[in-house]
Amino acid sequence: MKRILALTLAVLSFSPLVINNVSAAPAGETVVGIAAGNADFSTLVAALKAAGLVDTLNGTGPFTIFAPTNAAFDKLPKGTVENLLKPENKAKLTAILTYHVVAGKVMAADVKTGMVKTVQGDELDVKVANGRVTVNGAKVSKTDLIGTNGVIHVIDSVVMP
Repeated sequence: MKRILALTLAVLSFSPLVINNVSAAPAGETVVGIAAGNADFSTLVAALKAAGLVDTLNGTGPFTIFAPTNAAFDKLPKGTVENLLKPENKAKLTAILTYHVVAGKVMAADVKTGMVKTVQGDELDVKVANGRVTVNGAKVSKTDLIGTNGVIHVIDSVVMP
């Protein structure tokens, strides 16, 4: 019995924690590495690549990313993502993606209601009420996926500038 318990604990200690279908961040990963290592962010990662933002967001930072999941991208009108990924729409895609990024490392415990300037230049409307956080109306479903150069907070919708 002790051997089974020890084996179970060993297996669990190497298993990623999954909450709301998003795995906890692996140690030593950048914010892009965290996203790239999670299938729920495959659309976001494809968009970051198409916009040429991977190297930037793998940089020193720190960055706070309000990261939409694949399900969030699926809420957009049909054809929107495919259209944005086209090379001729790189500037628009870059503006949308950088609108999800705030300079600095803002942990969930530090989030307060107010307007927050994004890397894109416009502001996000962050609201904290009844223990829930929204960003331009998008619900934050998972917080504090900590990377070596920032933090990711998962949102359920793509926010537009």
